[in-house]
Amino acid sequence: MTAQKTAGVSTKLFPVLLMLAVSTIGLASCQATNPESVISIDRAQGSEGNITSLTQVIRNNPNDAKAYNVRGSAYGRAGDFSQALKDFNTAIKINPNFYQAYANRALIYRGMGDLAAASDDYNKALQINSRYDVAYIGRGNMYREAGQSKNAFSDYQRAINLDTTDPRAYNNRGLIYQQRGQHEQAIEDFSKSISLSPSAPLPYNNRGLSYLALGDEENAFTDINKALQLDKNIAEAWVNQGLIYERRGDKTKARNAYARAAQLDPKYQPAKDGLNRVR
Repeated sequence: MTAQKTAGVSTKLFPVLLMLAVSTIGLASCQATNPESVISIDRAQGSEGNITSLTQVIRNNPNDAKAYNVRGSAYGRAGDFSQALKDFNTAIKINPNFYQAYANRALIYRGMGDLAAASDDYNKALQINSRYDVAYIGRGNMYREAGQSKNAFSDYQRAINLDTTDPRAYNNRGLIYQQRGQHEQAIEDFSKSISLSPSAPLPYNNRGLSYLALGDEENAFTDINKALQLDKNIAEAWVNQGLIYERRGDKTKARNAYARAAQLDPKYQPAKDGLNRVR
């Protein structure tokens, strides 16, 4: 029997495409192998002028652990992970109970690919302060990147139980719900993340994909377009937009969306597959 067509796309084909699109979220998170994919690089916070000012503070008070921690964060934002590590080491040497410095150093270790050292530091931070939500979220992210979604979910849940206001806890727990096919729960988490950080684009894209999985194309399209309005450089969002245009039978707009995704990330397979379908 010939598959029924909906706006030019087989109704048997589209759920498969959607499953592939959902799976790319998890794959993208597991492929975070370079430091910049783990640590948000912010050249302004890591500017030479900012670091110079922090260095002067340290010169005036060489036993100020907090100053080393702040400068270490600035070096990390600048992408200088070696210097960041030195500063966090010094901060911890001065104050062995400085749990924030342990969590910050863990982030550097994650960026450098030393997950064992990162895990030790997250565990140490939580041993000192079992209510430190940032460490739970950081460790949860590390688990999720390693494919240990059950452990990741548990850590995000702990942060949420502590009434965290960090939107990453909700967004990332939502990603796990999404991978499990629990899209109603995922939408709730993405919505909470958006309420905490309305200018962050990824939760809109993620929520849009769950709306799409539930057949709510209108809300899906609105969310995905909102993500692209906030950041036009998200290859995954362009692919998701392309999926909706493809579903609607608008091959020209779908092709343009897939092409933009492929331009942003030439190795992104869903973009290449989309282009092949609509040529």
